[in-house]
Amino acid sequence: MSTLHKDAVGVLESWHAPDAGQDELRREYLAHLAAHPDGMEKLCKAGHLTGSVLILDAERQHVLLTLHAKLKLWLQTGGHCEPADTSLSGAALREGTEESGIQGLDLLVPGPVNLDRHLVPCAWHLDVQYAAVAPPGAVESISDESLALRWFTFDEVAELPDRSVRTLVARTRALL
Repeated sequence: MSTLHKDAVGVLESWHAPDAGQDELRREYLAHLAAHPDGMEKLCKAGHLTGSVLILDAERQHVLLTLHAKLKLWLQTGGHCEPADTSLSGAALREGTEESGIQGLDLLVPGPVNLDRHLVPCAWHLDVQYAAVAPPGAVESISDESLALRWFTFDEVAELPDRSVRTLVARTRALL
């Protein structure tokens, strides 16, 4: 079992889910990891854990979303874990940095903010969602995985069609 797999199990075992639905999903993620030693890897066709991060500006008034190139939706940054990743939060921050171009992201809270399971072309993504704050003066830079990057107010996010993003933003906002 990899260090990343062990970290994910530890994160999920110790996480205090905000409601019964999230706790059920947390247990399902743990059962998936118990059944699939490769459950952190993109090659696991039964599904795999991913790490994502909602990026807040330094003033905590806006969130940075990416217009995902394949899905054509405004989403938080994130994606697949890599072999060199040793922690789930580290994987989420790495993905956030790669997709936003912003260095020095700092987790808002040490643990996840939300869990979301969704089907994408490669398999089921069992997404562990974090929130991070960008340093003052941070300037975003688009990556190959995005069609665009944009800072949204909380109210603007409430109008987006993706339920997962709306839920993640609402749960993050409750922590501010």
